[in-house]
Amino acid sequence: MSWAFAVGSVCFLVGPFPGYADLVGPRADAVTFFVGSLFFTTGGGLQAWLAAPARHHRLAGRAAWWTAAVQFAGTLFFNVTTFRALQTALSEPDYDRLVWRPDAFGSICFLVSGVIAYVASDRRGWWPARGTPGWWAAGVNLLGCVLFGISAVAGFVVPASGSELDQAAANWTTSAGAACFLACALGALRAVSPEAGEAATRGPGVTGYHANRGDG
Repeated sequence: MSWAFAVGSVCFLVGPFPGYADLVGPRADAVTFFVGSLFFTTGGGLQAWLAAPARHHRLAGRAAWWTAAVQFAGTLFFNVTTFRALQTALSEPDYDRLVWRPDAFGSICFLVSGVIAYVASDRRGWWPARGTPGWWAAGVNLLGCVLFGISAVAGFVVPASGSELDQAAANWTTSAGAACFLACALGALRAVSPEAGEAATRGPGVTGYHANRGDG
């Protein structure tokens, strides 16, 4: 699960960089996001499978299940987004309906899952409680979800002109969000105790892709 999230995060981290797109070309750049979305879905599916046995038990188990299930739904929206972005150009009138809407739905799913995970995590007031393995993961994951939500808004395509509100903001928030998820995935890989492993499964550690980077 953590390796799948880590690989997917790397794809979303490097994909928005203009230098990478210039090096490999727009088509390969879009493929990078699509492949990354498949790794995210793999990680999300494994996380949901791991969380399923405890979904009827204690509060933390139910929160872990809902976090994983809502996040997994978001990854499916991002699969649609990245696949359609391979075939739909920004200038096409159907871009908003075909690409941005699944992207927006996926972002909402990730924000909801991030909030569930953070509320269920150990906190002192609004801030994470230190002292347990992975105590920071839920907060960093939620930050990544927020950044991807900002990216979805910044990447909105105005149908009348085919232009983006702010592609630069969409790109850097995508990379920053991916960095947050990569940190969570690497932190889960370093977890060695049962308590740390449980903490790792409570938070997503992944988010979605925003299609304006891979406009095909």
